[in-house]
Amino acid sequence: MKLKLKFIFNKGRGFRPPRRGGGRRRVVPRSSGFLVIVCGTLISVLATVCGANAQQAGVSLETAPPLAVPSPNSDPAPPADFTTEAMFPHFSTSRLWLSGQTNFIFQTHPDFPALYSGPHSLHPYYEEALSRVLTLYGGVRVTHSFEVIGDLEEAGGGALSLGFGLAGNTNLDIVRNPLLSKAPYLARGIIHKVFALSSDKVENSRSSLSLFDELPRRRIEFLLGKFGMPDFFDKNDVGSDTHFQFLNWTICNNGAWDYAADTRGYTVGVVTDFEDRNWGLRFGEGLMPKVANGIDLVWKLWQARAENFEYELRRGVIPKKSGTIRLLAYINHANMGIYRQQIALAEQTDTTPDITDHPWHITRKYGFGVNLEQNLTPYLTAFGRFGWGNGKTESFAYTEDDQTFSGGLGANGTWWRRKQDRAGVALVTNAIKKDHQEYLALGGLGFLLGDGGLSYAREDIVESYYTAHVWRGIYVGPNLQHIDHPGYNRVRGPVIVPGFRLHVEF
Repeated sequence: MKLKLKFIFNKGRGFRPPRRGGGRRRVVPRSSGFLVIVCGTLISVLATVCGANAQQAGVSLETAPPLAVPSPNSDPAPPADFTTEAMFPHFSTSRLWLSGQTNFIFQTHPDFPALYSGPHSLHPYYEEALSRVLTLYGGVRVTHSFEVIGDLEEAGGGALSLGFGLAGNTNLDIVRNPLLSKAPYLARGIIHKVFALSSDKVENSRSSLSLFDELPRRRIEFLLGKFGMPDFFDKNDVGSDTHFQFLNWTICNNGAWDYAADTRGYTVGVVTDFEDRNWGLRFGEGLMPKVANGIDLVWKLWQARAENFEYELRRGVIPKKSGTIRLLAYINHANMGIYRQQIALAEQTDTTPDITDHPWHITRKYGFGVNLEQNLTPYLTAFGRFGWGNGKTESFAYTEDDQTFSGGLGANGTWWRRKQDRAGVALVTNAIKKDHQEYLALGGLGFLLGDGGLSYAREDIVESYYTAHVWRGIYVGPNLQHIDHPGYNRVRGPVIVPGFRLHVEF
C-alpha cells in the first residue's frame, strides 16, 4: 500500500507533483469500496450531528462575534474566532517565536472508468497515498518595526499517481518531485520592515509570519527573502488553509494564477504592501524556475521574473455584513514554450508535439483573478474565486489551468458549540484554452497532464471536509472529493477521492 503523509509546521501552500515517473498497477482490495462509504458516511453523520447540536444550543447569531479580516502579512490562518490550540503555550510578549506543525493526509480512490490512459494520467485502478509535511517556525522581533522570520521544512510521502492527471489535484501538500532530497530545507527566510504613515495603531494577531502585537493603521510593509507568493496574495479566510480547510489545489488557490514557484512552491523575491483603513495595495516580484516545475530558479531578473499585483477592499457585497474583495493580476516572464508553435512543428515533422522542445527564449504569460469573501452569519462565510490566464504559453509553475470558477461555504464550530471545529463544502470548474486542448489531444505532455489523447470537457470538482479538535493541538477530520472529467477528459472518470487528515500544532 502506498500512503501519503503530510507534516506541516507552516500554513503555506505549494507542494506539487513530479514531472516524470509512473506508478505500479495495484490489485484492488475488497476494502476499497468500504473506505469510500465510511468516509462519505462519516462526513454526513458529522454534519447531521453538528446541525442538531446547533439547534439545541439556541445560540444567537446576532450577538456572536463576527469573523475578523486577517492582516495581509499574517500566515494563512483560521478566522479570529477559530482559536487554534497548540500542544505547548506560546508567549505573546516575547520577542522570539518558536512553533511547529505536522500535517499528515491520507487519500485513496477506487477503480474508475477510463477509455484510455497515458503517462501523465490519474491511474484508473485503486490507489492510496500518504503525504507528510513537517515545519519548524522561528523568528525574532528586533524592533517595534523590524523582524526576521523563517521556517525549516521537511516534506515526503507520496501522491496519488505521483501527482499526475489532474489540474485540480486533490492534495496541495504533495511533493511534486519524489527524487528531491528528503533532508530538511529552508522554506522561508524573510526580513520584514514596517514604515508607519499614521500614529494610530491596530491590533495584529501574532503568527509565524508576523510577530508584531500591533501595527500602524496606515503603513507600508516591505518584505524581502524566500517565501511562497500565496503567503501574501489571493488569501482567503475559509478557502486557503490546507491544514484546517480544503485540500484541492484549485479550491485553496486560484488555479489560473501560475504564480512564481520552484518545485516545492517557493520563490525568492520582494513584496511591498500599502495598507490603509479599509483597503490595501500590494506588489510582489519573484524569481521564476528555469524549466516548468523545476527546482532551480533563474537569478537574472532581466530575463525571467514574475510581477504580481493585488488590490484589496475590505467591504462586503451584502449591506451591513463584512467581507473582502481582492483583485489580482500577474505577468510572468520565463523560458516557456508556445502551444501553437509546437503543434505546427509536430505537424511538419509528423511527430508528437513537445512543449519543451525549443531553444531558450523568454515569453510572457499574464492573467487576472477575483477573490470574494462574504460573511453570511457570524458562523458562516461564503467565498468565491474567478481566474483567467491567456493560455497561449506553457503552463509553467502551478498547474495546467487557464480558467477557473470556484465557490463554497465555511462554517465555524462555535455554531454547534465546538469552537475549534470547522466544516466546509466547495465546488470548482476548470478549463484550458483551445491551443492547450489541441496539444494534449495530439498526445503532448504537460508537466501534470497527458492522457495520450483528449476528448475535452471541463474538469469539475466538489469537495467537503470536517475538522475536529481532539485534544490540545491535535486536529483530525475526513475529506471527500468527487471529480468529473479528470484532466479535462470526458472519457475518464468520474472518480471519488476520500481522505483523512491529522494535524498537530506545537
